[in-house]
Amino acid sequence: MMSILELKNVRYCYRNKNQEHEVLKNICCSFDTGKVYAIVGKSGSGKSTMLSLMAGLDIPTSGQVIYEGVSTSQMDLDRYRRECAAVIYQNFKLFPLLTISENITYPMELRGFKGEPARAKAKELVRKVALPETVLDRFPNMLSGGEQQRVAIARALSMDSKLILADEPTGNLDEENSKNIIDILINLARKDNYCVIIVTHDLSIIPRMDVVYRLSGGELKPV
Repeated sequence: MMSILELKNVRYCYRNKNQEHEVLKNICCSFDTGKVYAIVGKSGSGKSTMLSLMAGLDIPTSGQVIYEGVSTSQMDLDRYRRECAAVIYQNFKLFPLLTISENITYPMELRGFKGEPARAKAKELVRKVALPETVLDRFPNMLSGGEQQRVAIARALSMDSKLILADEPTGNLDEENSKNIIDILINLARKDNYCVIIVTHDLSIIPRMDVVYRLSGGELKPV
């Protein structure tokens, strides 16, 4: 069975006119649906760079990031980000002037899925992340941090991609809300067959993950 996402001999270097800094060194790993993964490491270890490559925000200096058998270097990256790689961020990144319903349906509208069908899908998705339908007509600043992160997950699910990349998804949350968010992400992987990749420095989640990688000095190793 083909992995949904694979990194083959991925290197990434930051360059200026005077020097080159190698951030990622020959990274090789693969990610399957039905599992939840963690990539852990200290600040500056290259986690954010690795996430940005998997999310299609950049392409490797050498090597390949392969989504469903196709290298991202051969794709329209705008389309890849819009349709394939759903990203959840530490600071939620909800649109403050849009309602929760409008936030969730935004990725659908980019694909031409609008109106009442999109609204009905938003209702389904807020239920999936254990929020009441009444939140749909509120604005993000009317919700708690934990609720906003649930909305961010619902918005990611609206993309209809089986790949979810979570960048420090519990970084701004208290212990209880952090556990709830991890519960949701685990359920999406194990019950709904998503591939969930969590990039974090929170080591407390390690026992709950299916696969854990540690990134250190630009090298990725299984834990």
